[in-house]
Amino acid sequence: MKYLITGAGGLIGSEAVKFFSKKGLVWGIDNNMRSEFFGSQGDVTSVISSLGEIEGYTHFWSDITKEDQMNDIFRKIMPDVVIHCAAQPSHDKAASIPILDFDVNARGTIILLESFRKYCDKDSVFLHMSTNKVYGDGPNNVPIVELPSRWEYDSNCENSLYRKGIPEDFPIDRCLHSLFGASKASADIIAQEYGRYFGLNVGIFRGGCLTGPQHAGVELHGFLSYIVRCAVRNIPYTIFGYKGKQVRDQIHSFDVISAFEHFIVSPRKGEVYNIGGGYENSLSVIEVIDKIRENHKYNLSFRFDETNRIGDHICYYSDLSKLKGHFPGWKITKSTDEIIDEIVYQNKKES
Repeated sequence: MKYLITGAGGLIGSEAVKFFSKKGLVWGIDNNMRSEFFGSQGDVTSVISSLGEIEGYTHFWSDITKEDQMNDIFRKIMPDVVIHCAAQPSHDKAASIPILDFDVNARGTIILLESFRKYCDKDSVFLHMSTNKVYGDGPNNVPIVELPSRWEYDSNCENSLYRKGIPEDFPIDRCLHSLFGASKASADIIAQEYGRYFGLNVGIFRGGCLTGPQHAGVELHGFLSYIVRCAVRNIPYTIFGYKGKQVRDQIHSFDVISAFEHFIVSPRKGEVYNIGGGYENSLSVIEVIDKIRENHKYNLSFRFDETNRIGDHICYYSDLSKLKGHFPGWKITKSTDEIIDEIVYQNKKES
């Protein structure tokens, strides 16, 4: 099997390289644009260098927005599997770079899909890493209740169908997305079309909070990783809005790749899946801070900013029923405690 992975230096991309290098030849694409988005804190050069030590791995310092470069790579490799993880990933950063954000997230995706359609076998598989931000701030319209440390969907109200979380058929229009959410929604929909219209094996995975020890979290993206980093390295942290009770579901990068493997074995055409930690792996910002203090004895220095991030979710966790129904062999293997343990260990080792 031949695997081509975009965003190979990122969290999910690097996990995919390590996992699938045991199953075949792997090529990666990553030009370290993350450093342009987030500065030195987002630099993934060291990750890319470490991937070069993996037998059977080849790296391209190429740009997914350059059609000629992508056509050339696809023509030479003709991959059996494409895992598209490259993106501008920040909800907030997109507002300051709207053209670049759309160019990378939307145009880059359709360039890859068209190269896939032209140069890959009909049985080949394309996996697109989407985001829960395609739902915009629509989940904020679901009735919630305030608990001591978190906001929670109100299971006693008429919308109790959301007690397991947000499902894939939740509306994605007529709401506020952020520019990042809009560019990713564009990519999400075009990926569905390449599956449904052209009859290609394309899977779309709408990620919750994807994390793991190799996650290069920054203030504008990757809140769990960044909170742990601040706690271990004694960096002050700012909580933006919602009393710190905003909730996210956390999923380890390994469990994401495990879902990918199940789809590759039994692919579908243009199917959409939520991929997150679900209710069991959901935490508020305050709950994360409490866990770090209780389990690892780090007292994070933080302050509250009452300004809510535009289009931010108050409470979000993924309904995983569809993914588990289609792939009953898949399950979450890493708890939030285990995830935090790994991130703390990695930060202690690096600091």
